[in-house]
Amino acid sequence: MKDNGEIFSMRNYPSPNPAIRLDEITYWSQGLRVKGLLARPKQQGDYEGLLYLRGGLQSIGMVRPARIAQFAAQGFVVFAPYYRGNRGGEGKDEFAGEDRFDAVYGVDVLKQFIKKDNVHLYGFSRGGLMVLWTAIIRNDIQSVVTWAGVSDAGATYWERVDMRRGLKRIIGGTPNKVPELYESRTPLYAIEQVQAPVLIIHGTEDAHVDIEHAYQLERYLKAEEKPVETWYTTGYKHYYPPKYNRETVQKLCEWMKSHH
Repeated sequence: MKDNGEIFSMRNYPSPNPAIRLDEITYWSQGLRVKGLLARPKQQGDYEGLLYLRGGLQSIGMVRPARIAQFAAQGFVVFAPYYRGNRGGEGKDEFAGEDRFDAVYGVDVLKQFIKKDNVHLYGFSRGGLMVLWTAIIRNDIQSVVTWAGVSDAGATYWERVDMRRGLKRIIGGTPNKVPELYESRTPLYAIEQVQAPVLIIHGTEDAHVDIEHAYQLERYLKAEEKPVETWYTTGYKHYYPPKYNRETVQKLCEWMKSHH
């Protein structure tokens, strides 16, 4: 049996940014070979690690090389797991079921490429569930950022008509039929185990992930007296306009670097 987080293979991947090197990595997670994309600045430096947890389901919301290169350009070594069952990885995407361990062991992959032991978590959309689970299961995380993040799996079923068929197939029914399977994917109920500070970023007009996910997460964290900061933007949707998106990436990267 291979160790979780052990690298099986690595191949160079075309980079959209000449200052950033990309590699596609296949690594072990619970006996499965799972893939992900690694981005690191070519210039030598003592960079911190950033685990980038993508949104979507299966091919929806797949990791974009330009996006992770953008984060690496802020001075991080970035690793973005595709999650099991995606892009030739073994197993199947479970929407924050057992595949949460692909994120958990993604931290071990990342640690092989950084000198400092500082790892930050960033999740977008469905990645919100993944970052929270990773921060619940691991105690070696410096900070957590969830942007337009899902915090309640059951609510996603009702909000996302376009994802219902996929979720029903993956999870095994609707939240009415199998509520326990949606609850077991919802990190809110284990939030007391999060030890790292959390930053919540959300637009008030998000039609993909209702801002209620952010409000609820904030409430749960505050009830447990956890350090939490919120950046709510009035009028913004799931995807921020390009200029504001770039500024927010820069700001959140600075926020992460202030926590170590």
